[in-house]
Amino acid sequence: MEQAYTIIADLHTHTLASTHAYSSLTEMVRAASERGLYAIAITDHGKAMPGSPRDWYFGNLREVPLRYRGVLTLAGMEANVLDFEGRLDLEPGDARALDWVVASIHHLPLEGLQNPDVEKCTHLWSQVAKDPRVHVIGHSGDPQFAYDVDKVIPLFGEHHKLVEINNHSFQVRPDNIPNCRKIALACKRYGVPIVVDSDAHFETEVGCFDQALAMLEEIDFPQELILNASEQRLNDYLARYTSTFEARS
Repeated sequence: MEQAYTIIADLHTHTLASTHAYSSLTEMVRAASERGLYAIAITDHGKAMPGSPRDWYFGNLREVPLRYRGVLTLAGMEANVLDFEGRLDLEPGDARALDWVVASIHHLPLEGLQNPDVEKCTHLWSQVAKDPRVHVIGHSGDPQFAYDVDKVIPLFGEHHKLVEINNHSFQVRPDNIPNCRKIALACKRYGVPIVVDSDAHFETEVGCFDQALAMLEEIDFPQELILNASEQRLNDYLARYTSTFEARS
């Protein structure tokens, strides 16, 4: 059955630079091109993640052309949230070089995220919401780090953060699915835009959104609130909230 949504950009992907992903940047962009995507963001893990890229990697990502193999190719990072104050492993020099930043909680590193509860996690995401360097709130459906969606989702909207519905969560984090649905419903309720991403760790996963889209169809999520369902909406967002985009265009 044909799905109700068409996604034109995959804005959360990993290359072998993350060391637990297995395709090169060239292979990921080629896959995006073959699948007819307008854009891809390369978002390897921030430096606090074991096995992540080191030193010059993020600061030098702009060596990759903005338009490569016919695909808008955004230099990005999936930054790690380090503590309940919402600090990220995003260094100033790297932030200035990047087009796209996803902020996520991972089970590693967790030193600053011990004994989470709803109040702590609500404060954490409220702080991340205010960070002007961040564009996307990554896979925030982990029940271990549940937060008050009625407090936080409106803040994401107020501060122009995009809430990710992550297809990978439906495959490898099934305990996240009820919260993913709850978050999507809150975004619908408050009119907060989302992005639908693959979180691909191999080239064959680029552009794979089926499970996330099926959930959105079930709740009749508004197409106009899916930022990466429209080239125009994506370009408008980049022009307005990504300081590097105009310089690289």
